[in-house]
Amino acid sequence: MKKLWSILAIAMAANACSGPTEHSVTDAALREVIEARGLTGDPAAGLDFPSIGDPLAILGRKLFFSKTLGGDRDAACVSCHHPVLGGGDDLPLSIGVGAAEPDLLGPGRTHPDGDFTVPRNAPSTFNVGLFRKGLFWDSRVEEIGDRGIRTPDSAFGVEDPAAGDSIVAAQARFPVTSADEMRGFEFVEGGTNDELRSALERRLTEDGRWAPEFEAAFGSPEITYTRIAEAIGAYEASQVFIDTPWRAYVEGNDEAISDEAKRGALLFYQSNYEGGAGCGSCHAGDFFTDESFWALCAPQIGRGKGDGSTETNDFGRERESGLLADRYTFRTPSLLNVAVTGPFFHSGAYQSLEEVIRHHFDPQTESTRFDPSAIPQVPTEGFEENRLEMLEVLVESPRVIPYFNAPFTYSERDVADLVAFLETLTDPCVRDRECLSPWIADPETDDVDGHLLVAVDQEGQLL
Repeated sequence: MKKLWSILAIAMAANACSGPTEHSVTDAALREVIEARGLTGDPAAGLDFPSIGDPLAILGRKLFFSKTLGGDRDAACVSCHHPVLGGGDDLPLSIGVGAAEPDLLGPGRTHPDGDFTVPRNAPSTFNVGLFRKGLFWDSRVEEIGDRGIRTPDSAFGVEDPAAGDSIVAAQARFPVTSADEMRGFEFVEGGTNDELRSALERRLTEDGRWAPEFEAAFGSPEITYTRIAEAIGAYEASQVFIDTPWRAYVEGNDEAISDEAKRGALLFYQSNYEGGAGCGSCHAGDFFTDESFWALCAPQIGRGKGDGSTETNDFGRERESGLLADRYTFRTPSLLNVAVTGPFFHSGAYQSLEEVIRHHFDPQTESTRFDPSAIPQVPTEGFEENRLEMLEVLVESPRVIPYFNAPFTYSERDVADLVAFLETLTDPCVRDRECLSPWIADPETDDVDGHLLVAVDQEGQLL
């Protein structure tokens, strides 16, 4: 970062006669970066998304909030993905089925077993329709070129004929099949994914009250899981929240973000050679992701995916591809709305953006400092073994981020500036309950069959 400050100082001194300020010089440097990277501020340019007022998205909202899609009727999609909670659940790891209080979401949600039961952090549904390549942390639902969409119901690299043409709708076919997330352990026990979906079709059809809802959305009352997934996908895809201060700046408003945020943006985008941190190489473009897979040496907490010597590790993308080079890699998340979509990393290990930045800059040191016992409800057995196993692999990994082997030298000001920049990537709507209200089910109009999840926080207040 010293080189960047030197460049700014020289530029200011050279222009002292005309009276430039750090503010104007930083703007000039940042405008060059924006032009060089072809940024427009609008990641949705040229794309069409459903409106939350469309009949299909309205049906999707009702289904998304309905515990009827939970095998034991104690969990819904919204259990882990509430708009007020950043499109996630504000927990390191999720609790789907079997929660002590099924309608209590976010901090305070517990399970009788005493820990989190879902092995990965719940990704935000905000802007999910902007992903073009794959969904889930390991992209186990993904586009495979012009061959269609691959899902967990098909082999790696092989099209799933039932996936349709939308990765968002294809993704909506799977939370209901996970025992820990929505299915439970008694409903159609031992059945295949397709048998489970067929059972849910029958449940909604036999109830009778859902038929008019499908009639309104599809023009016929037939209820199939393909239609259920399409409706949920429309609801999720309507959650486009991209009107950020950073976008306003990119579009020409120099006053849209602070000087601290502008310095942070330069640090974020400029390469090491230019005096920056090079964050934009992975968090690329207006959507802030290359949708590729990188190993960050993220602390592994929770139950994991059954990998490694402890059987509580998570090998990430390797579980899909079978390639050792993909071990411990996870898809690069978008940074849009990042200020409200924590906790962070696939394991939800970090609560703050400051912690995340420090970890990126020196992964080995920060993973050593990490204390899993500081996170309530997380078992610590096997943590150190998992960490050492990961370090041994990542030393030779072609997919580990560069700062794993050569830490970035940073100052406290650098961290503060980066946080200020990341804050500008958040659409004000996602902090405003009234603005989010169209995406939140209304008990008066959306409770089709008496199983709507009416979410409350740990104080008993409606979310």
